[in-house]
Amino acid sequence: MPELFGRSYSRSELLRRIGRLDQVAGVRLLTMGDGGARGVRVLEFRTGSGFTFDVVVDRAFDIGRCELRGVSLAWTSAVGVEGPWYYEPEGLGFFRTFGGGLLTTCGIDHALFMAEDTAAQYHYPPKQTETFGLHGRVSNRPARLVGYGERWDGDTCTLWAEGETLQASVFGEQLVLRRRIEAVGGESRLRIHDVIENVGHDVTPHMLLYHVNVGFPVVDEGSELVVTASGVTARGDHPVEGYRAMVAPEAGYVEQVFEHDLVADGDGKASAAVVNRRLGVGVYEVFHRAQLPHHFVWRTLGEGTYVVGIEPSTNRTAGRLDARERGELIELAAGESRTYDLELGALDGADEIDVFAARVAGVNGVRLSG
Repeated sequence: MPELFGRSYSRSELLRRIGRLDQVAGVRLLTMGDGGARGVRVLEFRTGSGFTFDVVVDRAFDIGRCELRGVSLAWTSAVGVEGPWYYEPEGLGFFRTFGGGLLTTCGIDHALFMAEDTAAQYHYPPKQTETFGLHGRVSNRPARLVGYGERWDGDTCTLWAEGETLQASVFGEQLVLRRRIEAVGGESRLRIHDVIENVGHDVTPHMLLYHVNVGFPVVDEGSELVVTASGVTARGDHPVEGYRAMVAPEAGYVEQVFEHDLVADGDGKASAAVVNRRLGVGVYEVFHRAQLPHHFVWRTLGEGTYVVGIEPSTNRTAGRLDARERGELIELAAGESRTYDLELGALDGADEIDVFAARVAGVNGVRLSG
């Protein structure tokens, strides 16, 4: 077992001191009982380090609330947790159920802005095209809970959960997202392993974006972004200069989006974090550039909607039709699948922030402008 309460314990040493593991760490299944969240199942993870997070089973196994010793790491929108039984799929309807949380999965046949694209591959004459709303449907689909619990391997205890989210239509896509989430007892991080498979019979487009949402107090005036990238481009009419430095909430703020030229380390992994050095806390992500070659920053520093999104993606911000024109739109044949791995965690204290920032600087080799 990694360090707990200032010292390391073997399995036998720890179990001599407690009646059940969930005295210090564990996973439990809860059901929310009121408002728009009524009936939503949640798996609550506690690693024992003070790192806690919720897996929202009925919203594609996404990550909701996340805290480190009571300090919130994730952004919560004005919507909060909303059950998937209320959903507006067209246009910008995504925002009606976008509760924030640490992770919202966007996809899995469409992500990014709205588009109308061919549906001829589904061989149904009345459906020659299909209209896609912002960020697709998957985050509004409930998962089938496959299992959850704790597993000991020697003196290491791994907390885990698995779920399957099906997105399917008659004369349409038939895709399944199989997700496994793990967190090691005593650590302040989680790992996500996703497999997305075409379980239908027709070639189907596939897009994926991990909308990682960092909020107050990690995001605050003076907080900063660190990322393994060699360059950055503004996607809109706003300057790049100063984009890595956060400001206090501003009235009437208009969102800003930036796209990175990713750099990977020797293991092929890219990294990003938002850090608050004054508080000594940060939120980081690590992912494989080969799996997710694009990365965006969603900088929304307005009143109430005060959030920084650090977002790995299969596609550029220009979206679906641009990807098709470039020959970059992924199309999964029947039975074909894609695998993705994402690590999310907390940076606890000045030393961990400095180590992470130094590693990013070493990968970059040069200072990233802005």
